Amino acid sequence: MGVPARRLGWRAAKRASSVDVHLLDAEPTSEERAAVDAFLGPPLSSWVGADRADNGHSAHGGHSARAERHQLLPTLHALHEHTGWISPGALNYIARRLTIPPADVYGVASFYALFSLEPRPGRVLHVCDDLACRCAGSQALIDTLTEEVGPPGADREGATWLPSPCLGQCDRAPAALLTQSGQAPMERELVTVGSEDLLGAIGGATPSPPASAIPWQAGQPGLRLLARVGVADPESIDDYRARGGYAALRRAFELGPEGVIREVVDSKLMGRGGAAFPTGRKWDAVARQPRRPHYLICNADESEPGTFKDRVLLEGDPFSVIEAMTIAAYATGCERGYIYLRGEYPLAQRRLEHAIQQARDRGFLGQNILSHGYSFETELRKGAGAYICGEETAIFGSIEGYRGEPRNKPPFPVDRGLFGKPTVVNNVETLVNVLPIVLEGGAAYARIGTAQPDPLSRVISGEGSTGPKLFCVCGAVAQPGVYEVPFGTTLRELFELAGGVPGGGTLRAVLLGGAAGSFIKPDDLDLPLTFEDTRAAGTTLGSGVVLAIDDQVDLGRLLMVIAAFFRNESCGQCVPCRVGTVRQEEALARLLSGRTRGTVQDELALIAEIGEAMRDASICGLGQTASSAIESAIERLAVFNGGPE
Repeated sequence: MGVPARRLGWRAAKRASSVDVHLLDAEPTSEERAAVDAFLGPPLSSWVGADRADNGHSAHGGHSARAERHQLLPTLHALHEHTGWISPGALNYIARRLTIPPADVYGVASFYALFSLEPRPGRVLHVCDDLACRCAGSQALIDTLTEEVGPPGADREGATWLPSPCLGQCDRAPAALLTQSGQAPMERELVTVGSEDLLGAIGGATPSPPASAIPWQAGQPGLRLLARVGVADPESIDDYRARGGYAALRRAFELGPEGVIREVVDSKLMGRGGAAFPTGRKWDAVARQPRRPHYLICNADESEPGTFKDRVLLEGDPFSVIEAMTIAAYATGCERGYIYLRGEYPLAQRRLEHAIQQARDRGFLGQNILSHGYSFETELRKGAGAYICGEETAIFGSIEGYRGEPRNKPPFPVDRGLFGKPTVVNNVETLVNVLPIVLEGGAAYARIGTAQPDPLSRVISGEGSTGPKLFCVCGAVAQPGVYEVPFGTTLRELFELAGGVPGGGTLRAVLLGGAAGSFIKPDDLDLPLTFEDTRAAGTTLGSGVVLAIDDQVDLGRLLMVIAAFFRNESCGQCVPCRVGTVRQEEALARLLSGRTRGTVQDELALIAEIGEAMRDASICGLGQTASSAIESAIERLAVFNGGPE
C-alpha cells in the first residue's frame, strides 16, 4: 500500500504503452489466463480471447462481454490473488475478455492501492502507520522492519513489507495485514502485534486467524446494535434466529413496504456514515421512483482512520446486516443489493459470504422470501484500498467497473445511481438500526437519545439525534473498542466506559470524527455527543471516531500523517483537492522542519487559505474536509504556535 498504486506509473516504455486504446502485443502467461478464466469462465469466441477457428471469418459475444464490465474489479482481484501483480499481458487479456479498452483497464487497476502493476514478491506484509497505530507505537515496528528486512518494497526471499494507511483494527493496534498470492491465496489480519510477529510473518510463518473483537459491553442488557456481538455464533443462522434474528423481517412483511418506511420516518433515524441524512426520506424517495430496477448498496467501505465499528458488526453479527438489507430492499422496491466491503477485512468477507449463503439456503434471501412473493438477491463486492470509494457516488463507479471517482450531484442517487437507476446507499450501522425500529416501532425508537432537534438542526435536516450510536474509542484509553450509547451521552461518560487514560497519563486532545473530523481540548469532555451539540461546538461526530491522544504523542507529526493520508487518497479528479492536499502537506512539512517561507504565521495563513479553497470548490467530502482536523489543531491546540507539540 504506502503510496497508492494510482500514483505510481509504469516506468518501462513497453509497460507505459499499455495505456493505449488498442490491444497490445503483450500476451498473458498460462497462469494469468487460467486465473482470469477461472473467474469469468472460458472464452466463448475469439472476440473475447478464444482461439479463432481455422475457417472462421467472424466473432460473436462482444455485446454480452461489454455488459459484464461490472466484473472488472472482481476479475482484477481474482488475478492479483493468484499472481501477486498485474502484468501488461494480463491487463491485455482482461481487456479482451471484457471488451474494455486497455486504457480503461489500466485506469481502474492503477486506481487502487492494493493492486500492484509492477512485479513484487508474492508475500506482502502491510504494516499500519496511521493514527491509532502511531499512537500505539507502530513507528518502532517500522524502524525494526527497516533495520532487519530493508526498506519498504525490498525483496527478502520472496517476501516484502509496505507501510499502510489505517487497516480498521484501531481497537487492536498496532496492526498489519499479511497477503500471500498463489494457487492457495491467503489474507490474514495481525492484531496487537510486536516486532517478532512481523518478522515471523515476513519469514514465512502463517499466523493464526484473530478472533472476532468482543465489545467490552458484550452481554449487557439494553443493547440493541451490539446485542448479539460476542454472544451469538456469527456463523450459525440457527443461533441468530434463536436470539431474535429474522423476527424483524417477518414484522416488516406484516407492515408492508409503506408501513416500514413510515416507521423509519417516525424514528427520525439519521445516517450513521457521517453525512447524517434522514434515512426515511431517502428510502421514501427511492420507493416512489417509477424507473426500474432499484438497487440497494450497503456501504461497508469504512476507511476513515480510527473507524472500525462496521467491522465489529460484520464479523460478530453478519446475519443482522443481511436481514436489515432485505428489509430495506423490500421497503424501497429494490431487486438487487451489493455489499461493498473494504479490501482489508478478510474475516468480515468470509463471515458475510457464509451468512449470504446460509440465508439463501434457508429461504431468507433469493426467490420468494419466506413465501411472501418478494425476491431479493445480494452479492459482496470487495474494494481494493481506495478511501474515496466510501463516498456514495464513487461506489457506483467502482461497482460498475470504472474508477471510483465521485460524481456531480444532482442527479442524486435516489434518482440516478448505480447503473443509472434509483439507488439506496446506507452504511452498515444505519442498516442495523432498522431492526429495532421495525420491532419496537419508530416512535419508541425516537424516544431514545435527543428527540427534539435544536433550531439549526431543524433547518438542516428536520430531525434530532435519536436512537443508539456506536463510537469507535481508541488511542490512549485503557479499553479501546466499540461502545453503544444513546445519543446525548457526554464524551466524559464515554471515556469512563473505556477506562480512561491508562497508567495515569495526561489526556492532551481528542480527535472526533477521524481524519476528516476535528480536534477538541480536554476542557470539552462534557460535550454531549449529538449531531446538534457537536455542530454547535464547531466539530462533528463524523463516522463515530473518538481518538484519545495523550502527552506521549507528537501532535505535529500526527498532523503530517493526516495530511499525507488525504494527499494519497485524493482521486485527483478536481484541482482544489488534487493540488490543495499536496500544498497543505508541503506547508506542514516546512513548519515541522523549521524552514518556513516567511514567518510561521505566513505558513499558517497559507494553510487556512488552502483549506478554504478545498472546502468551497472540491467536488466531494474528501476535499471539503481534508483540512478540518489540521486547522482545528492549529486553532484550538495552538500547534506550531506555542501549543502542545
